[in-house]
Amino acid sequence: MEKYIEGNKAAWEEAFENRDVSWGADVADRVRKEDYPFFNQETRNVLKSINVEGKFIGQFCCNNGRELLSLVKSGKAKKGVGFDIAENQVAFANETAKELGVPCEFEAVNIYDVDDRHKEEFDLVIITIGALCWFEDLDRFFAIVAKCMKQGATIVINEQHPCTNMLATAGDEPYDPEHKKECHYSYFEHKWESNGGMYYMTQKSYQSKTFTDFTHSMSEIMTGMCRNGLVITGLQEFDHDLSGGFGEVDCSGFPLSMIIRGRKL
Repeated sequence: MEKYIEGNKAAWEEAFENRDVSWGADVADRVRKEDYPFFNQETRNVLKSINVEGKFIGQFCCNNGRELLSLVKSGKAKKGVGFDIAENQVAFANETAKELGVPCEFEAVNIYDVDDRHKEEFDLVIITIGALCWFEDLDRFFAIVAKCMKQGATIVINEQHPCTNMLATAGDEPYDPEHKKECHYSYFEHKWESNGGMYYMTQKSYQSKTFTDFTHSMSEIMTGMCRNGLVITGLQEFDHDLSGGFGEVDCSGFPLSMIIRGRKL
C-alpha cells in the first residue's frame, strides 16, 4: 500500500473514532422513512431516471454507507457493494445494513486493490463528493472502476467542481474575505497535506494524523474515464457547494459542483 494511502487510512479511522455523536445517528431512520435521502436534488433526479430495480450497484469510497443504502432501498436494487479504506466506517455501514435489512455489503479495502471477485459485477456505479481527491492516479482508479462494471453499465459521479481547486478558504493564508472568488492556486497540479482533522465528521478542531489529497483537472477526470472505456454521456455543472468549504461563494456564479454521467463500452 502506498505510504500516502496508508496514512489516509489511519487519519480517516481516527476521525471516525472521534466522530461527533450526531454523525451517522440519523442514517438508519432516514433510509427507512425517506425516498433517496442523502442525495442532493440534482443527483436524486439523475438516479431516479435510472432503473436499478433488481440490479447490482457499486460505490467506491462509500464512507459510512448512507448513500448506497439509500439508493439500494429506494431503487429496489438487488444488491449494493461499497468499498472504503476505513475499517471502522465499513463496520458501521455493515451494521446499519443488517439493522435495516437492506441487501448491501461493505468491504474495507484500498480501492486500487479491489480484486477480480467483483469483475463485471455492477450495472451502476456511483461516486460522490470527496472521493476522487484521495487518489493520485485517476487513470489507475478508473481502471478498477471500469473492471467492476458490466458492459453497458452506467456511472454517475457527483463531485466538487475542479475549478474549486483554485480557491482559498477561510483559514488559508491567501484567503481574502473581500475577494472570495479570487483564484490563488494552480488549477492543474498540487498536493495537499493536512493535520487539521475532519471537522464535518468530528465537529471539532484537533491535531490529526496526516491527510494527503490531490486536486484533479476536468481533463484528468475525463481522460481517466475515457482511457478505460467509460464514455461520457452527460455533464452538468452547478454553482452550489456540496463540500461545505465554499459556502461563502455559494450560488454566486462560480462553478462549485458537477454531475458526470457515463457508460462502459
